Amino acid sequence: MENAQRIKRFADFDEAASYILELLNKQIGINTLFIAKNDGKTNNIIKARNANEVLVEEGSSMPLPQTYCSLSLNYGPTPLVIEDVSKDELTRSMEITKNFTQGTFIGVPVYYSDNTVYGTICGLDDQYFKLSKEDLSTFETMSTLLTYVLELEKANEQIQTLTAPLVPVTKGVAIVPIIGEITASRAEMIIRHVLDKCNEETMDYLIFDVSGVSQINAVVGEYLLKLVSILKVIGVTPVITGIQPFMALKVPHFAAELKAVMIESNLESALKKLGFRLIKESKEKSDPHQ
Repeated sequence: MENAQRIKRFADFDEAASYILELLNKQIGINTLFIAKNDGKTNNIIKARNANEVLVEEGSSMPLPQTYCSLSLNYGPTPLVIEDVSKDELTRSMEITKNFTQGTFIGVPVYYSDNTVYGTICGLDDQYFKLSKEDLSTFETMSTLLTYVLELEKANEQIQTLTAPLVPVTKGVAIVPIIGEITASRAEMIIRHVLDKCNEETMDYLIFDVSGVSQINAVVGEYLLKLVSILKVIGVTPVITGIQPFMALKVPHFAAELKAVMIESNLESALKKLGFRLIKESKEKSDPHQ
C-alpha cells in the first residue's frame, strides 16, 4: 500500500524511472540497472544505477544494433537472460562484449499501450549473477509499471494541452486561454505547444488570456516572460489579457518586464485594439400579418 501511494506521487516519467531502479536495486543485487529509450536506430540510457563498477553511464548513447538492448527487443516481451555474455552465441562476437571477460545480462522491453516500443529495462553485471524466477517476474512487473507511467504521462500532456488550446480568430490571430493552476512543468508544456503551433501556422498576434489562472509563482512567471521573449524573436506579437492583482503580488517584477507588451484588461478590449469589432446580431420574428 505504501508503494502504491508513492507511485501516485510521481511527478513525471523521469522520477518514476528513478524509483523503479531503486526498487529493483533493493530486491536484486545485480551490479547495474538501467532504463534505455530507443528510436529504432539509437539506444539512449535514460536512467542508470551502478552499485560498484560503472558498466553503463546515464545519458550515454550508441547505435541500437551494437547493444544488448537490441537483442532483448528482438527476443520479445519476456525477459532475455544471457548468463555469460562472453560465451553466449548472441553476444560473444559483439564489440561491446570485449569489455567483459564474463558477465550476465537481463533485458525486458518496455512498450507503450499500443505495443510500440519505448525501450528496455535491463540488468548487467561483469560477473556471473544468478537470477531467480522471482527476479525475472520482478523485471516483467517493472516493465509493465513503466508502461502505465508512460501512458499516464501521455494522458496528462494531452489534458494540459487542452487547458491551453490555440483558438483561431482569423488568419494570423489566435487566442490562448490559460485556465487553472500554472506549475513549472505545465508552463514548459504550454511553451512547447504554442511554439509548435507557430511553426505549423503563420501567426501575427497571439492573445494570452490569463483571467482563468488560479495560481502562479515566480518560477512560472519567468517561463511566461520567456515565452513572450521567444515570440518577439520569431516575429509574433504577444498580447496579454486578464492579469489579476494576485499575479502582481506573487511575481512583483511581472508588470515591469511586460512594459513593452500590449496588455489589456479583457479579450474584448484586446480585440478592439487589434481592429476587431464584436457585433451582436438580433433577429426579430417577422409578423405574418404585416
